[in-house]
This record gives sequence, C-alpha cells and structure tokens, in this order.
Amino acid sequence: MPSTGARRAASDERLDAVFRALSDRTRRALLERLAVRPAMVTELALPFAMSLPAVSRHIRVLETAGLIERSVDGRIHHCSLAPAPLQIVEAWLSRYRRFWQEKLDSLARFVESDEDACGAPERGKHGR
Repeated sequence: MPSTGARRAASDERLDAVFRALSDRTRRALLERLAVRPAMVTELALPFAMSLPAVSRHIRVLETAGLIERSVDGRIHHCSLAPAPLQIVEAWLSRYRRFWQEKLDSLARFVESDEDACGAPERGKHGR
C-alpha cells in the first residue's frame, strides 16, 4: 500500500497534468467540442488553422491528463470526453472558493454596516 506521501505526490502530479492540459486555449476548445459529443480526430481538427499532427499532439496531452479517451477503429481515431480529472480540479478549487466566499461575506457585512451607519447613499438633484 503506498504511503500518504506517495499518494499525495501522485495526486499532485495528476493535478499538474490536468492544469498543463487546460493551460492551452486549443486544448480547452477541443474539450468544449467533446463536451457536446464524441468526435473523430479529423472532425476535431477542422476548425483549427493547424496541421492534423499538431492537433494530434494536443489530443495526446489531453489523453495523458486523462481528460479524453481515444478508441481506434482501423485508421480512424474516435475521441470522447473523460470528465473525471475535472473533479480533481473542482476539489482543489473548492478550498479556495471557501476562502473567497468568506472574504465576500465579510465585505458584504462591512458595506451593509457602513450603509446603516451613514444612511442610504444620497441621490442627485433629480433622484438619479
């Protein structure tokens, strides 16, 4: 059984791979298309002004990160979205969501107490 440190390192490496894959706008666009429906590599490459090998390299990065699954039928490669790694990102981001929510709640309390102390902000001459 791997130690907690080894599991943590593996989890960090997986998160790094997912963020690396998501860091490129072409790869994010590919994921968006696959979120709609599975597609062949040639279909995925159509809207991009790059060669098929270049698109294949992007797909390989997404595949390595576990964000897509590829199946091969002869010479045709089919890709589909594999969203599980996005759950890892969501879990990581949720820690920071709590931080920002606390900050925003604190700001809201401050603004409300300031309005209570000063009264409602005055409007211009014509109520604007």
